[in-house]
Amino acid sequence: MIYLYYTDRFLGYNFGPEHPLNPVRLRLAYTLIEDFGFLDCDDAKRVEPRPASEEDLLLIHTREYIDAVKTEEPDLAFGLGIDDNPVFKGMYSAARLLAGGSIDAAKLMIEQDCSAFNIGGGLHHAMPTQASGFCIFNDIALAICILKRKFKRILYIDIDGHHGDGVQNIFYTDPRVLKISMHESGRYIFPGTGFIDEVGEHDGRGYSVNIPMPMYATDEAYRRAFEEIIPMLFEWFKPEVVVAQFGVDTHYSDPLTSLNLTLDGYGYLVHRIKDLTDKYASGRLLALGGGGYSMMVVPLAWTIVFQTMRGGRVPEFLPPCWSEMFTNFVGQEPLSLPDVPIKVGEETQKRISAELNETLLGLKKLLSEINGIF
Repeated sequence: MIYLYYTDRFLGYNFGPEHPLNPVRLRLAYTLIEDFGFLDCDDAKRVEPRPASEEDLLLIHTREYIDAVKTEEPDLAFGLGIDDNPVFKGMYSAARLLAGGSIDAAKLMIEQDCSAFNIGGGLHHAMPTQASGFCIFNDIALAICILKRKFKRILYIDIDGHHGDGVQNIFYTDPRVLKISMHESGRYIFPGTGFIDEVGEHDGRGYSVNIPMPMYATDEAYRRAFEEIIPMLFEWFKPEVVVAQFGVDTHYSDPLTSLNLTLDGYGYLVHRIKDLTDKYASGRLLALGGGGYSMMVVPLAWTIVFQTMRGGRVPEFLPPCWSEMFTNFVGQEPLSLPDVPIKVGEETQKRISAELNETLLGLKKLLSEINGIF
């Protein structure tokens, strides 16, 4: 059974009309999944999420930070009130609801040995004492804490365009959580972290793996990086459960990154993560949303995630009623499948290849020295 966590109340997590994180993308994604009929089957069910309790939030966040969020007043010491994280009325309740979806999904997976997808989750930048990068509470880390109550080996994989710094930071010394992040290199974009030498500390040394991707990296570059590193990590770690952040700001149309992934390339990564989860973790997958700031891309991408979890594919032709709704909301026609990749010049291809070669060779050398993987 695949449980999809969604409610229209997710739209309350709204930083304002000028902010890149438009919550309407969640409604469009859910409605597309629904209009395709993917929820009309015995293997899928929507679940109404509940807000996280304060007790749950304290698994990761400090009481001082939680109290600061409750006040819904700017406080730069806690990262609240800056351009990325403006304060808004109802912020505490909205952030609790997104976190609650991931926490509930983790609890349900423990009870039923199932899989789940919280499209409102994936807020991987939040720190224990600070908001960061549009993220108030780190629902991913909270869900992992819940999963640790049953599972000894949890693999977290993050394919968002930005480095999953909050999750890495929180579990940096923890050998029970293998953290893998593929992202545009911190040399180019926020948060400026996620380099190959960030491998963990103390007992967690060797349990943080970063694959910083070159600017303008294509489907081909992503496939190569994935296949050269990630299957070996699954085989070495042998996870009991997998948590995946499926941000799609890697797409060539995304305004906040400089990557050239297509939906086909994104779908390839999603399918491979599902395949490896089936092979090593008995199919136990907690999928989460994340970044993605092109309204044309997010609904299609997360429909791909959900349908992949069900073992199927997304049809090329979109439901007419959904296409009409999308046009009314967004003011333009939806993206068609498959989308056409951006052509990359020869010199750019050479630079991507050279930078990726250096990254993969250096990463393999490090992992060989620490864990003897390669």
